[in-house]
Amino acid sequence: MSAATNTFENVKATILSAHKNSTLKEKSDFYNSWAENYDQDVAILEYRAPSLAADSISSHFSGDREAAVVLDVACGTGLVAKQMKRHGFGRFVGIDGSEVMLELARKSGLYQDLKLSMLGEKPLPVQWGLFDVVVIVGSLSVGQVPVSVVRELCKATKPGGYVCMTTRNNCSNKEYKAALESELKEMEEEGLWASVEVTEVEEWERAVSEHEDGYISGVLYLYKKPQLQHSA
Repeated sequence: MSAATNTFENVKATILSAHKNSTLKEKSDFYNSWAENYDQDVAILEYRAPSLAADSISSHFSGDREAAVVLDVACGTGLVAKQMKRHGFGRFVGIDGSEVMLELARKSGLYQDLKLSMLGEKPLPVQWGLFDVVVIVGSLSVGQVPVSVVRELCKATKPGGYVCMTTRNNCSNKEYKAALESELKEMEEEGLWASVEVTEVEEWERAVSEHEDGYISGVLYLYKKPQLQHSA
């Protein structure tokens, strides 16, 4: 489907069809088939999460951006890396469950390494404690990535590093969002990280559900992992 003939109604139908996918293979097949039109379709949705995440990380990150290594989880075609590049970040490792999405991310030339992995099926295929920034945008929602994955995001982050996550705040995602926030809070109580920013955004993206009109809201979370304590 060319960009010229694509409409919001078409995009809406595409996304609603994804909700019928229950197995990992069905999800992977869906994203493989969507990959080519993905960027233009989310532009029609006015999908702001990648730029909001990049802006948040940029406003808090005080280290050397050129040297910083970013783990982009569920990287898709590379929308988040593209936004973070604008803020001076240049070293990216991407993980995604779709081979075709990864191929498009590879063509962007932004990533030093790309790994194929279905999130939640196996542990993240990375070394723990390696990344200055870990970011996951768009995939922490019902029917996609299990809440338990956030512990792995934390493990992958260096002491003193940041983890940026987003989720939707629409009707179908309320239960997932509550479970996610419960886990984030529990991890904070365990001393695994500290909350830096929680931002609710009213106009997150255009609504696609049959029960919602206009825009849905969303939430961005930024956490910082504590620095290692040096014993005296």
